[in-house]
Amino acid sequence: MPEEILTIPIEEEAKQSYLDYAMSVIIGRAIPDVRDGLKPVQRRILYGMYEIGLLPNKPYKKSARVVGHILSFYHPHGDQAVYDTLVRMAQPFTMRYPLVDGQGNFGSIDGDPPAAMRYTEARLTPLAVEMLEDIDKDTVDWQPNFDGSVEEPKVLPSKFPNLLCNGTTGIAVGLATSIPPHNLNEIAKALIALAENPELTVEEIVGKYIKAPDFPTGGIIENTREELIEIYKTGKGSIRLKAKIHVERQKGGKELIVITELPYQVNKSELIKRIAQLVRDKKIKNITDLRDESDKEGIRIVIEVSRYGEPEKIIQQLLKHTQLRKNFSVNMVVLIDGEPKQVGLKELLSQFIKHRLEVITKRTKYFLKKAEKRLHIVEGLIKAVRNIDRVIEIVRNSQTGEEAKGKLIGEFQLSPEQAQAVLDLKLQRLTSLETKALEEEAQKLRGQIEDYKNILLKHSRKIEIFKKELLELVQKYGDERRSFVEYIQGEFEKKDIPVA
Repeated sequence: MPEEILTIPIEEEAKQSYLDYAMSVIIGRAIPDVRDGLKPVQRRILYGMYEIGLLPNKPYKKSARVVGHILSFYHPHGDQAVYDTLVRMAQPFTMRYPLVDGQGNFGSIDGDPPAAMRYTEARLTPLAVEMLEDIDKDTVDWQPNFDGSVEEPKVLPSKFPNLLCNGTTGIAVGLATSIPPHNLNEIAKALIALAENPELTVEEIVGKYIKAPDFPTGGIIENTREELIEIYKTGKGSIRLKAKIHVERQKGGKELIVITELPYQVNKSELIKRIAQLVRDKKIKNITDLRDESDKEGIRIVIEVSRYGEPEKIIQQLLKHTQLRKNFSVNMVVLIDGEPKQVGLKELLSQFIKHRLEVITKRTKYFLKKAEKRLHIVEGLIKAVRNIDRVIEIVRNSQTGEEAKGKLIGEFQLSPEQAQAVLDLKLQRLTSLETKALEEEAQKLRGQIEDYKNILLKHSRKIEIFKKELLELVQKYGDERRSFVEYIQGEFEKKDIPVA
């Protein structure tokens, strides 16, 4: 029979198709999951690299090899999109805590493009491995890949609070997200405090635990505490950033304006061009020289001031006319249970705690099941070793493995699994087993089983494990805050400029 053709108004079809497309982009491309802070392409890159063994203690592999693997199994889109994401995750000036360890030219703060993927090499950073830890212990849900040939994780276990520590930006259809990065030490303190006391308010969190965002390129945050509280409450607002600038006075009276840190995502090369243009156009006067003395130790842009110039006034002009002062727009949109939502700081922290407690619960269930299974086998082996001569006799006098298995089950009341475990051991191994050693193992397993059941029963035990793992993370990867925070009352003042 011919298929029935339905007549639908074009505006209705267009609306539905556009909604389908919009949700596909929101969920599948541009907005991060609140639990691991990753977009699908980022998650696929990290899992794909983990799958092919690109661990921190292993040799680097060509980026083209990584991109090829991700395209083949997980991400059926353009190779350049995958490589661009890989590059971003390796850039220390983009990521507060890079998740990819890149070797070769991965771009620069001057806006230089990265080398082609056939030249660069990559592997995971230790922090990325922390995000993937326990993925093989039934801790997360899985889904078929695009062609159903393999499965991929829906989310990573993510011991590391990636969303708030690294932040994210993304533009979907009718939606955008922009979450600033933060300091791991501060986020960990806030998470522990909130886990202990879920009634904590944003006012109590800001200042006491989290001062403000912490950008990879440093800089100075000018917002007042009240402004930051409002941003963190609503998930919307603007972070005002300025460069770190000081004045150096040399012998002979020459004065230099020195810039050592830039606002986040400011292109250093373009900034220098802009300053030079302002000098040429005579919009900023009394500058005699401009040079870039940056090296691997850090940024150092030097502006020589003429003897007629006032450094403080020139700095004010530079802040006004260049990106030495810049706003970072905050729009905390994330996916919660597959739906985009605008949330505040407390909700982001709470969702991460919830995720980690679920991972701890699932991991404990996995260990419990494994320990119970092993105890069952050990108890069977104890029975067999206590009757070793009879077991050997049964095995030798049986024509097939199934016959021996049946006799062992009947004579010693073993389960099929226990009988199979006895048969799987070579006679030499079976005769060398000592009852005492097996009984000690059984006792140890019973203790573990009791402990796992206690963890599953008590919420406080899960919270303690969550705190312990977070503190271990801080001990290994915690670092000093890079962005200085000024809780200022009004505009930048002359007295704020340090003079060396």
